[in-house]
Amino acid sequence: MNAHEYAFVAVATIGSIAAVAVVTARNVVHAALYLVVTLAAVGITFLLLGAEFVGWVQILIYVGAIVILFLFGLMLTKAPIGRDTLDNQQRLVALLVAVGILAGLIFLLNGAFEWNDPGGKIAVSHTDTFAVGTSLFRSYVLPFEAISFLLLAALIGAVVLARKDDAR
Repeated sequence: MNAHEYAFVAVATIGSIAAVAVVTARNVVHAALYLVVTLAAVGITFLLLGAEFVGWVQILIYVGAIVILFLFGLMLTKAPIGRDTLDNQQRLVALLVAVGILAGLIFLLNGAFEWNDPGGKIAVSHTDTFAVGTSLFRSYVLPFEAISFLLLAALIGAVVLARKDDAR
């Protein structure tokens, strides 16, 4: 094994432990912080694979924006963040959904690769950052802005619903 493989194993181990901690945490803020570690591990994995643009976008957008927006939403709404907040006794339903998603992923991965051909090559499409940026800001700018508007509206709505009205 070379250095990249050792780094991948270390990052994958840390990311997997943090991902399990996200769903088992009893505190919402702790779960959000574990999510930061998990998403950073995914971004570092992309960087290790040589996909620098996707890796840095993963780190900047998800770690730097989405999770911070989530934490601000928690703090501004004064949502309950205690030990019993996340436990709604739906473990069996969650387990069934998780097994269903795992089965779907196994089905998709099984059909996507030639597992019996060890010498087979996977076709890799090379593109540059300029082409990705041009596509993003020409073709996909409207959906990108619509999602940012929806996130802002959801945050404002959560603040309005959670604040105490002193006029009553």
